[in-house]
Amino acid sequence: MPKITPNLWFDTQGKEAAEFYCSVFPNSRITAVTHYNDAGPGQAGSVLTVEFELDGQGYLALNGGPQFTFNEAVSLLIECADQEEIDYYWAKLTEGGGEEGPCGWLKDKYGLSWQVAPSGMAELLNDPDRDRAARAMKAIFGMKKIDIAALQAAADAA
Repeated sequence: MPKITPNLWFDTQGKEAAEFYCSVFPNSRITAVTHYNDAGPGQAGSVLTVEFELDGQGYLALNGGPQFTFNEAVSLLIECADQEEIDYYWAKLTEGGGEEGPCGWLKDKYGLSWQVAPSGMAELLNDPDRDRAARAMKAIFGMKKIDIAALQAAADAA
């Protein structure tokens, strides 16, 4: 199977964004940077691409210009082990101009959408007890940042 690497289109902030993401996620690093040359279309010497890894997953940031911007049609899911992880990633990714969204979604300061969710959420929403699953789903729809204790309490309420 060929390697699949998500490519993220930025105007001019690809390196800044990659550095930011590498500071947020453990075991992350920038692996390569390429620059525009005299052939263009960007200014010679400016950053063209940044290859980086977030905990082993490869990404490429492309400084392609203002023609395209991120939207919620594509997001990156962070499955968190506990509330502490949810709180950490939510705070880091919304700082400096990020926006909170519904149901555990947010946009970072670069406009990239993320889902910050507890691991096991799909199992809860697919619980064989359909009433329990419905209570959990209703609770999620009322949240911005996911509160695991409140989610479990709503699911378990009878």
